[in-house]
Amino acid sequence: MNAYHPRHLDIPAFAGAGAVLERDDAQAGFERLLAETDGRCADRAVHWHAKGEREEDASGHARHWLHLRAETVLSLTCQRCLEPVDMPLAVERSFRFVATEAQAEIEDEESEEDVLAISREFDLLALVEDELLMELPLAPTHESCPSRPSFSVADADFKEPALDKPNPFAALAGLRTGKGGAG
Repeated sequence: MNAYHPRHLDIPAFAGAGAVLERDDAQAGFERLLAETDGRCADRAVHWHAKGEREEDASGHARHWLHLRAETVLSLTCQRCLEPVDMPLAVERSFRFVATEAQAEIEDEESEEDVLAISREFDLLALVEDELLMELPLAPTHESCPSRPSFSVADADFKEPALDKPNPFAALAGLRTGKGGAG
């Protein structure tokens, strides 16, 4: 039986053991991801894999790592035709853990690595959800929409503009004096 729980992961123990967790969870368990889908396809799987690693730096201090892979397919709304569009999302990242939130904030700004504060109650599933949310496209669209969008007027009192409306500057043309004249 696996002693590691993804909602309460002891990072030092997990990384020190080089442990692995891998699971498929329904999108229904990821509230913020599901909100992006308007509740569609809640039974689709979010597949994730996490591996811990402990290494020593040059000074002999332990460095704890979490290597994460996650993928799913979300049913988003196409921004052109407003129909559902399946959007595959995948992420693969490694996170280095440090002693405090303040240290994580400083080191995350200064290094190319993703740095987080170490915890014995780390919520791995929240991290999976955060990383997948950051992979969402700004404007999801079909490569080729299955139907053309239909546009209609929402205001019953809307009237089409007259097509034969005269140019408002036409009257100014008559006020001009002859070309090249003194003016």
